[in-house]
Amino acid sequence: MNESTPLKRWSLSALMFVIAILLNLPIILMVLNSFQTTEQMLLSRSVIPAVFSLENYRGLTQTPFFQYFRNSMIVSLGATVVSVSAAVLGGYALSRYRNGLLQGYSTALFAVQMFPIILALIPLFLIFQPIGLINNPLSVIIVYAMVNLPFITWMARSYFDTIPRELEEAALIDGCGPIEAFLRIVLPLSGPGIAATSIFAFLFSYNEFFVANVFLRTTNSMTLPVGIRMFMDQFSTDWGSLMAAATLMMLPTLVLFMFVQKFIAHGAVAGGVKG
Repeated sequence: MNESTPLKRWSLSALMFVIAILLNLPIILMVLNSFQTTEQMLLSRSVIPAVFSLENYRGLTQTPFFQYFRNSMIVSLGATVVSVSAAVLGGYALSRYRNGLLQGYSTALFAVQMFPIILALIPLFLIFQPIGLINNPLSVIIVYAMVNLPFITWMARSYFDTIPRELEEAALIDGCGPIEAFLRIVLPLSGPGIAATSIFAFLFSYNEFFVANVFLRTTNSMTLPVGIRMFMDQFSTDWGSLMAAATLMMLPTLVLFMFVQKFIAHGAVAGGVKG
């Protein structure tokens, strides 16, 4: 039985590798096709390019792609900071205090999640237009923060539930006030949970298309999901540039996952278990 254990391990590893390849096949094809022009892509039947070329990537320097990237980072980071800051305070209050007001707030979070954001876009557009927030990153930052807030507030609350209250009580006995105990004791211990909620908020804001397409219509304000659609014309599509732009758009999230995947797993598990 011991002799078969390595064979089983290698067989399982090979199976998982094949599954990973199949699941990521669209992404692999996208990256490979980004190294050949649209003409080569349409004429060739091979998955692997016959000749690898950086022409598509060089062509992106002649487009507003990096302006779109800058806008996406401003919007994503802004929405993440706003939503996570509010979610941490709200989640802590829901975890530590029980009263009618907070119970009503908790119920309202559930109610907000029941309605799709599309129902609010027209009223929001009518509100934002007179005050000059159309084609302004602040408009989508507000909407993204509002959409992210219910989920990450509950996620933060679940994580705070895993931190023993005795630690805060000990800090209060030692002379700390409630705010000081939160800042010095609870907040540092909740680092993995805050990191996990921040990642979810950032990824949603970075990849969202529909809301950005409604409120950001000019080249100087478009985010990446909206901007790279410009490679698709009415009668033709520049597939090479589109694949290159999508590959570069994927890189920040790929790097982010490489560095913080342990926080995602830890925060998600801790946020789903109380005790």
